[in-house]
Amino acid sequence: MISVSDVSLSFGSKPLFKDVNIKFNSGNCYGLIGANGAGKSTFLKILSGQISPDSGNISVGKNERIAVLEQDQFKYDDVEVLETVIRGHKRLYDIMKEKDELYDKEDFSEADGMRAAELEGEFADLNGWDAESDAAILLSGLGIEENLHHKKMRELEPGEKVRILLAQAIFGNPDNLLLDEPTNNLDIESINWLENFLARFENTVIVVSHDRHFLNRVCSHIADIDYRKIKVYTGNYEFWQKASQMQIQQIQNENKKKEEKAKELKAFIARFSSNASKAKQATSRKKQLEKLTLEDIPTSSRRFPFIQFSPERKCGDKIISIDHISKTIDGEEVIKDFSLIVNPGDKIAFLSQNDLFKTTLYKIITNEIEPDSGSFKWGVTTSFGYLPKENSKYFVEEMELIDWISQFSKVNELSYIRGFLGRMLFSNDDALKKANVLSGGERVRCMLSKMMLSNANVLILDDPTNHLDLETITSLNNALIDFSEVILFSSHDHQFINTIANRIVEITPSGVIDRQMDFDSYFESEEIRAIRDEHYHGHKRVKI
Repeated sequence: MISVSDVSLSFGSKPLFKDVNIKFNSGNCYGLIGANGAGKSTFLKILSGQISPDSGNISVGKNERIAVLEQDQFKYDDVEVLETVIRGHKRLYDIMKEKDELYDKEDFSEADGMRAAELEGEFADLNGWDAESDAAILLSGLGIEENLHHKKMRELEPGEKVRILLAQAIFGNPDNLLLDEPTNNLDIESINWLENFLARFENTVIVVSHDRHFLNRVCSHIADIDYRKIKVYTGNYEFWQKASQMQIQQIQNENKKKEEKAKELKAFIARFSSNASKAKQATSRKKQLEKLTLEDIPTSSRRFPFIQFSPERKCGDKIISIDHISKTIDGEEVIKDFSLIVNPGDKIAFLSQNDLFKTTLYKIITNEIEPDSGSFKWGVTTSFGYLPKENSKYFVEEMELIDWISQFSKVNELSYIRGFLGRMLFSNDDALKKANVLSGGERVRCMLSKMMLSNANVLILDDPTNHLDLETITSLNNALIDFSEVILFSSHDHQFINTIANRIVEITPSGVIDRQMDFDSYFESEEIRAIRDEHYHGHKRVKI
């Protein structure tokens, strides 16, 4: 349990929180949500003691331990994987180190023996004898094979490091678990595992995530940061959406009733204020009018960009045919003999345990790189807009955002460009930012703007929700649902895939599974499960 009492924090002249009072109770999972810049990560750091508030107090239950998902992937580069996980329980790890140092002493004294006995007792109480096996089970659940457990962290891929740091955070059954974007860089199998783990976890969890399906699956409560306050709602993310909108609607309805009542009172007063026989009633109406006050609706920090893809022309009968493409990168055969025909109206979600497959395929069909063998052919009526996963090459120049976006616009009037940027949340001075200093989320919004201005009828998106806040993800999700032409995309966001895709193409170690259906139907199909078991026989299976 964590209690927050009268906590306030400002950065310079910008107040983030003011007089926040919350109790995070054991057994609950709290989704901490809010717009970019609202202070979600900062609040987690206050709870963990990494940052001190300007005022107020944080208190934790007696003898309770707080575990935090480490954000620095390079912190443990010289440490073995198993040890990295065990370090998540600091007291246990300290005991293990001190024991080893004592037993390694050549002049082991009687006092050393007594100290060792004390440590052995505490070690047993903390389940120390099972530490390595418990760590190994966590790692295996997150897809880290046993042959990696004794490697140094520097030898692993970034995605593997993320999963190991996640195992570190949840190791040893912490009383309070703070997770900042735990699903970032996780494959769908690992996200599934984490959802199931948190559903069974009996202690306190506070999680920041932009994955709506994940929040709906794991959260019993939502802690919403807005208006410089944090308000807790009972229920998951979907419930919060409905409840928060209902509250605003209720205020608006009450204000409307008050406005109508005020109009009636003013009319009566104007009509009868000079009438002696009605003077008392008019005076009474004036008093009623004075008591009527409209409830303020505070300005939310949430902002939704306006995203809309408008194809200049419809696709013809032929979109793209991919014929036996293969590609090797740095000695690894990333794509092997892959063929696909894309049809009009297809919204294809690509699934693969190897993200590099999807990225390489997109780079080939957008002419960024050439295949080693095979070919592809676009239909004559097609034009594509592409959102790459890595976009830094588009932002190397020190160019104002107005000039950057003008490169891709057919209309170069300043008022049009400024209006367009404003709809994408780059208003006033933000439109004059230098392109080479934009944040990750701002870059993605720029790339989406570029795609919108292309008026393409085929959209290609490689993990488009990376770096985006929930509001922009929602706007993009809705825009892609409404898009009438062809979409080729990949994502680790379950809700994003399920609401957009009408065709699933999964690349397995033994071939391709291609089905015209939505993601949930694919996920729940017994036939598909049997096919996938056969395709992954002898290989690590991706649980979707």
